[in-house]
Amino acid sequence: MATWLQSKWRYLFMFLGVQLVVMALLSREGYHKRVSYFIRIFRKLETTATGTSGAGSPHARNHTGSDVYANLSLLAKAHGRGEDMPYCPKTSPLIGGPIHVSFPSGLTLAQVARKNPLVVLGGRYRPPDCEARHRTAIIIPHRNREHHLKFLLYYLHPFLQRQQLNYGIYIIHQAGNYTFNRAKLMNVGFREAMREEDWDCLFFHDVDLIPEDDRNTYMCDSNPKHAAIAMDKFGYKLPYKMYFGGVSALSPLHYLKMNGFPNNYWGWGGEDDDIGVRVSLGGMFISRPSVKVGRYKMIKHKLDKGNDVNPRRFNMLAKTRQTWKLDGMNTVEYEVLSRDHFPLYTNITVHIGTEAGLHAMAPSPKILAKAPEKPPVKAPTKPPAKLQQEQQQNQPTNH
Repeated sequence: MATWLQSKWRYLFMFLGVQLVVMALLSREGYHKRVSYFIRIFRKLETTATGTSGAGSPHARNHTGSDVYANLSLLAKAHGRGEDMPYCPKTSPLIGGPIHVSFPSGLTLAQVARKNPLVVLGGRYRPPDCEARHRTAIIIPHRNREHHLKFLLYYLHPFLQRQQLNYGIYIIHQAGNYTFNRAKLMNVGFREAMREEDWDCLFFHDVDLIPEDDRNTYMCDSNPKHAAIAMDKFGYKLPYKMYFGGVSALSPLHYLKMNGFPNNYWGWGGEDDDIGVRVSLGGMFISRPSVKVGRYKMIKHKLDKGNDVNPRRFNMLAKTRQTWKLDGMNTVEYEVLSRDHFPLYTNITVHIGTEAGLHAMAPSPKILAKAPEKPPVKAPTKPPAKLQQEQQQNQPTNH
């Protein structure tokens, strides 16, 4: 009888002990939740009090994203780069996720340059404390979009630095007033950027699209990458499956496999879908980041003068399977008029001719479009070394 009572009390104590442990764990979890809750409130109050630099500040913060320049103040300019410099981590510790984007008035390129002291002449950058694992060139087709360019450079430079990339930014500026040809300018950008450095990835970037999440890494994948999968203009959704516009990335091998880009799309529309078809014809497929990460905000604007809708685009798209090997990187013709290394970018002004050919209408100095604003030069710290229906319903802006 005594043994039975002793055993009964032992099991009772064990049961009570288990209950106490469970209650302690639950209490601990609740405690952490409460602490986390109050910490979040404190951070929000702190941001409201000190993190806002005025309603019009380009680096003002809200609850949907952080200041794009956060964390970069921790970087120090390297006094010298030794041969034994360690490689940067595979995932950059500077990446912070969502970025707050706004477009205040009064921003100048000189202000952007002062915010990016580690960027050297030609818009080049290397991490100061480690050897970058990726070398990325940014190619931006351009004409008469200086206002948009300032905002893109303001956000793009710190965005890329947070990813610890070795990068360079190239503005490919179409001279003259003849109809704009975005895809041909991208062909030019590929060639000219590769002349300067053996880049392992090239991003072709519209000037009016600002990335909103730095987890959208500007590095190439094993297949051509469409980075701008979710634009605010389309409700942060992909407009149609084969859309390849806005921001895309190719390795040099990808570019060769698809024979680059078409040269015969003069005016707005069609070239993005042609490029998407070329990816498939080259034996590849389109890779994309998640919708949560591949987010972009577009700077609103009207259709550019000299970039009217191309009325032949659908007829041309219907022939891509027959023309892609005959028109592309192997047939691009152009003349470089100038190459300027500015503090925030390399500007390459080119004559690309007309539909009739390169020399059918020679450029005249009187009609040359002006190049982007030249900011004050600072001394470098190192040498600059689809489908018709869908498209009519979803009209992305090309430049």
